[in-house]
Amino acid sequence: MPSALELAADHPALKQAVQRSRALLHKRALVAAAAGVVPLPGLDWAVDAALLARLIPRISGEFGLLPDQIDRLAPSQRERVQKAVAMVGSVLIGRFITRDLLLRAAQAIGLRLSAGQAARFVPLAGQAVSAAIGYTTLRYLGEQHIKDCVRVALAAQMRLPGPGPQDSTLTPGAP
Repeated sequence: MPSALELAADHPALKQAVQRSRALLHKRALVAAAAGVVPLPGLDWAVDAALLARLIPRISGEFGLLPDQIDRLAPSQRERVQKAVAMVGSVLIGRFITRDLLLRAAQAIGLRLSAGQAARFVPLAGQAVSAAIGYTTLRYLGEQHIKDCVRVALAAQMRLPGPGPQDSTLTPGAP
């Protein structure tokens, strides 16, 4: 399966959005790893939920896929985006992020509940494993969301918001 950067390879503006999103994702995943080290039951889940609640909308915003950004599009463009979201099958794009949506996304991973919770009570090595699982889980969820955003932006041929001198419409084959 191609990475988000490989999917965006022919589109400089899209590639920049992926790079900005990944930088943000890396910082948040480090915070999740730090929370995984603390031996308090449930703390990692609370931190992950808070991080995801802020991270997913920020990533969506990089690609112009926040609900208010989609609402400001021309009707034909909005329809293309909605069709692309349906085609990709994302439950997080173009929606207000709720606790229920985050729980569904986190349950798709399932690793943390068993391995991470049990491992953190083993001194040092267990805390390192818990931190690694926390980092990996958040990175995985974030990377999947970035890929979904790239697919939607490509399918809908969207104009991306945000910084960058090459803020252009994405058309197939156009650099």
